[in-house]
Amino acid sequence: MLDIAKNVNAALMFFLELGVLISVGYWGFTLSPNWAIKLLVGLGGPALFVAAWALFGAGGGTNAVFPLTGLARAALEILWFGGGAVALYASGLVTPAVVFYALFILNAVLRLVWKQV
Repeated sequence: MLDIAKNVNAALMFFLELGVLISVGYWGFTLSPNWAIKLLVGLGGPALFVAAWALFGAGGGTNAVFPLTGLARAALEILWFGGGAVALYASGLVTPAVVFYALFILNAVLRLVWKQV
């Protein structure tokens, strides 16, 4: 039963990662009535987040170019997933922002308790 819960938590982590990209993209497309800005920020924002994750956090650090561990990894996750929550909040989606960050906190705590990367 614990194995199933761990797998669900790993899936939650994956969906939270996707959620960050969707949130930042959504925020970018709601930022301005100008289509050039919408495209630049709506596509560029997630691209920057993807680049940061690929460089420092991909695969729990195992697939990252410059893997972070310990407090540096914790700071990366707080900033990265927090960025997704802030993007939702800035888009006017307060409740989804709070739920998103609460799910991240739950996921992070369970990964620590279960020694998941």
